[in-house]
Amino acid sequence: MRKLLYLTFSMALVAALTFYAMWAADRPAGHYLSDLRIKLAVDQGTRADRGNLLGIQPELFPTDYQSSERLHRKLAAYLQQAQDQGLLNDKTIVVLPEHVGTWLMISGEKDELYQAPTLEEAMNWLAASNPLQFARAWLTAKSSSRLDDAHLRMKSRDMAKDYQLLFGGLAREFHITLVAGSIVLPEPNIIDGRLKAGSGALYNTSVVFGRDGAPLGQPQRQMRPIFDKDPAVGTGDTSQINVVDTPAGRLGVLIGNDSWYPDNYRRLDAQGAQLIAVPAYVIGHGVWDQPWQGYRGMNVPDSVSLKPGEVSEGQAWHRLTLTAQPPGSRAIAGMSVFLRGQFWDRSSSGQSFLSSNGQQFADGEARGARLLNLWL
Repeated sequence: MRKLLYLTFSMALVAALTFYAMWAADRPAGHYLSDLRIKLAVDQGTRADRGNLLGIQPELFPTDYQSSERLHRKLAAYLQQAQDQGLLNDKTIVVLPEHVGTWLMISGEKDELYQAPTLEEAMNWLAASNPLQFARAWLTAKSSSRLDDAHLRMKSRDMAKDYQLLFGGLAREFHITLVAGSIVLPEPNIIDGRLKAGSGALYNTSVVFGRDGAPLGQPQRQMRPIFDKDPAVGTGDTSQINVVDTPAGRLGVLIGNDSWYPDNYRRLDAQGAQLIAVPAYVIGHGVWDQPWQGYRGMNVPDSVSLKPGEVSEGQAWHRLTLTAQPPGSRAIAGMSVFLRGQFWDRSSSGQSFLSSNGQQFADGEARGARLLNLWL
């Protein structure tokens, strides 16, 4: 009797493991329908031969990331509409928002993940569908937020490859310089012209791709990320601010809240940065109009007198982001571009804006994809 029970249990266990393995390996292609329209919301300056800064504020959802081909289709549609309006040329610098590459972590997953009601449940599906990758990432996690670290780390090599193929491909296809928003990767580096993920701490990173699709310089790591809880993403070296040469001038990138620190602009000035791109992301419905919460645990610069609650989140971004606002920055132009859309129960609320000669220009609309153009 005992042998029979053991045999029955063993057969049931094998059947369950076989079924689970087949389920985890199955990646059906779900129905895809996405709005490819985008509106030119801000168009400043006079068309000349000096090029332009063009911000793309996309409206993205989890289904846009079911494959890198789907995300390419949407972003290429935005760029094609910009080209049709005469906004692309050999000196155009296109700026995409923060974390537009990070969500590549959910590419190629099961329908249950995209249909989940919450981000937490979606991440549970991500782990369940990739048990070996998740287990390996959890064992090698470097931060106190071990679960978040594992989710971000588990597909990092594929993410780095897809990020370069997608955004480098778009730069080459439309013959533009592309600030490819940002992506969270462990110890990212450019080695022999390829973006590689390492095995160390996670960093929020931006790569600039030239017109030939190749990376320009090394990845720019975010130096002072701000979090509401224990971070999974590390802080970069504040001395490593990269400035790259583009056909429109020398370009620096400040990711998100790094644009709130006056010292960063002085470092960019010292390297002759003429243009500044700020990929950004504000999480939460209506947060843009709610009271600003301050630096939230990070060191407050001595020159910043703004106190939490004095202004709204949006007003704080406009006051603290000093691109092309002398004497805070000697750059001639700058642009802050925010990610919009809905990722399960997490919405976003940032509104992109540009700066030139001490003036700021913004689009007040909260919904839909937007183009913001500044002729240099």
